[in-house]
Amino acid sequence: MSGRHAPQGAVVASPEPRGSTLVPAHPLGIKPLGNAFTARTNIKAGAGSFASLPDELLIQVIEWLDSIGLMRFGSTCKALYAFSRQDDLWKTICLRSPSVVYEWQGSWMSTALGVPMQSLSQLSCKGLFSDVLYRPFLCSTTSLAPYTAFIPPAHAIPRLCDLTLNDFADAWTDKPFILTDPVRSWQAYKEWSTESLLERYGKIKFQAEAVDWPLQKYVDYMHDNHDESPLYLFDHSFIEKMGLEVGNGEDCQYCIPACFQEDLFDVLGDRRPDRRWLIVGPERSGSSFHKDPNATSAWNAVLCGSKYWIMFPSTPSSPAPPGVYVSGDQSEVTSPLSIVEWLLEFHAEARKTPGCMEGVCEAGEVLHVPSGWWHLVVNLAPSIAITQNFLPRNRLANALAFLKDKPEQVSGFKSDVKDPYALFTERLGAKHPDLLREGLAKLERMQANKKRKWDDVVKTDGEEGFSFGFGFGDKDDEEVP
Repeated sequence: MSGRHAPQGAVVASPEPRGSTLVPAHPLGIKPLGNAFTARTNIKAGAGSFASLPDELLIQVIEWLDSIGLMRFGSTCKALYAFSRQDDLWKTICLRSPSVVYEWQGSWMSTALGVPMQSLSQLSCKGLFSDVLYRPFLCSTTSLAPYTAFIPPAHAIPRLCDLTLNDFADAWTDKPFILTDPVRSWQAYKEWSTESLLERYGKIKFQAEAVDWPLQKYVDYMHDNHDESPLYLFDHSFIEKMGLEVGNGEDCQYCIPACFQEDLFDVLGDRRPDRRWLIVGPERSGSSFHKDPNATSAWNAVLCGSKYWIMFPSTPSSPAPPGVYVSGDQSEVTSPLSIVEWLLEFHAEARKTPGCMEGVCEAGEVLHVPSGWWHLVVNLAPSIAITQNFLPRNRLANALAFLKDKPEQVSGFKSDVKDPYALFTERLGAKHPDLLREGLAKLERMQANKKRKWDDVVKTDGEEGFSFGFGFGDKDDEEVP
């Protein structure tokens, strides 16, 4: 029966532990900066002129060095040796030269130098105190369990067995939820694993952020890295690369869950924006806070592994998630450099923020991301997933507003589509004229309501004061992109 509730999984009422307060030991003996206040010596003092530079600036300076320069820099003293071993510097060197073929060796430094990780020297740098050097190590070794295993019931993303398209349209378009049943019938769920994918697609290149790597190389990296923010394979051409069929046929690897099958961007045919991605990543990989493109909704189906999600609605009366800073036109989002850093600094505050919702999506389950919702996702184990963006009719007005009013933020269209708004309204009007009229009318009401609220704010003296609404379910408070 559609709409019935599934077991709550990881949701418990127990108080949330924050883990051990024991600070892990850095392999080079580096300690957090605060320890310098009680230390008798600080070996950075022996770094000559570089000793006077703040650590943040020093890292920026040596980012410009090549591998030979960085090795020479690190040979001058123990303090600078420690800075030269910062693996993100070597990652930059590798990614700066995408044409160079590197064989993954367990770390970016060993990969750039072409030697096994265990062959690298490791000198003690005891007496060096630096948050810049220690914090990436802390983030790469911090357990995720204290932040993801004890979800307050009031924040829990609802879990349902399944939904029909009508159920979704009537009550769930604007709400996150997890479905536990549909994915379990997919061939991809039954058959896919990193091993099975390697057998068939090991030599095929997939996009992993800034690099295009053969799947074999990415899986080698995935199973043997120590990155604070591991590379995330996120490829929008996987259907073509893998020769997959999608649908209900016998040879199809997966089909879109029934409740997500209405997608108004389908009227664009082969001129629609990018919509589906294969996602593969190790534990700790994921995406920091963002909204999905072009005011679309999305579903994310986990085939292997598990993912932790934390989400917030976005309305004019609700702030961005804690630790996330958005420009006035929402074109730029600034947040901590890594997901774990956000968890360390802002997770507790986030749970006190109105609208916060959390959940763990396990293998064989699919999560719905409503249009406009902020969300952060992190893999709790090595994972394989498929995600797809779509435009349900209840979010048509929001998409029209986004395409019309924020053309500089529209993404995913082919370069020959010069005016996505005009193309979409033309195609939608030709195929579904009533839907287009309804969408434009709703958009006009939303914009009029926004103007009315602004007029209330700027009333002159002697008129009634204004008030802000804080109800997340208030349709009048709906965000106009």
